[in-house]
Parts: sequence; C-alpha cells; structure tokens
Amino acid sequence: MSDQTNVTPMNHEIHFTIDGQLFTTKDRRQSALALLRLVGLDPARYDLGELEPGGKTKRFTDDEIVTIRPNARFVSIRCAADVA
Repeated sequence: MSDQTNVTPMNHEIHFTIDGQLFTTKDRRQSALALLRLVGLDPARYDLGELEPGGKTKRFTDDEIVTIRPNARFVSIRCAADVA
C-alpha cells in the first residue's frame, strides 16, 4: 500500500490572490498575460509579480508561464506612468 497523502490530484482547486483579490483554479500553469487579464488589467501597461518570502517580488514577462502554487500572492506592477 502506498502513501498518497503528498499527491495533489489534477482536479484539486488551488487558491491564490492577485492584488488581494481571491481566485481559484485547477490549471496550475497559466501565462502571466492570462492572469493579468483575469483581473481586468491591460498587459501592455502592467506586468505580473509574485510576492516571495523575504519581501522580494519575482517579475514575469507576458508570455512567461507561471506555476501557481497554493496560496500564491501575485501583484500587478505598472510598467510606466503617464507624464503630464
């Protein structure tokens, strides 16, 4: 008999946040572009970042595939501000 307690089923829902807004997915791998669009942001104006332990932020390019871990915390990062 094998111990299956550490195996995550393929249909297991994963909870994560983007800019503090809670989301749930079964698709662990998504593009940064898709995640930005999920929260209604324009990928031409924003990048996606993931808050890591120690206060660091990992930044993703739009076409980069992001592996979503349970309770991951993502943030939007504005690429450039308009100047008046």
